[in-house]
Amino acid sequence: MDYKERITASASVMLGKPVIRGTRVTVALLLGKLSEGVTIQELLEAYPHLAKEDILAALSYSADVISREELIES
Repeated sequence: MDYKERITASASVMLGKPVIRGTRVTVALLLGKLSEGVTIQELLEAYPHLAKEDILAALSYSADVISREELIES
């Protein structure tokens, strides 16, 4: 999946945080909800303007960002 079609960031929307295109729903919010055990179906019910592909794009975007990070050992 090419998340770039569904994820965007603009300084004028949510302080530049990555969001689902055309919404103010941040990738971080979706990841947080999923980490709490909320299902994709529950997210779709809570945010009816989202599509399953939007949530999958958020996961894909996150995986891409994390794959580029370096762990700095303390």
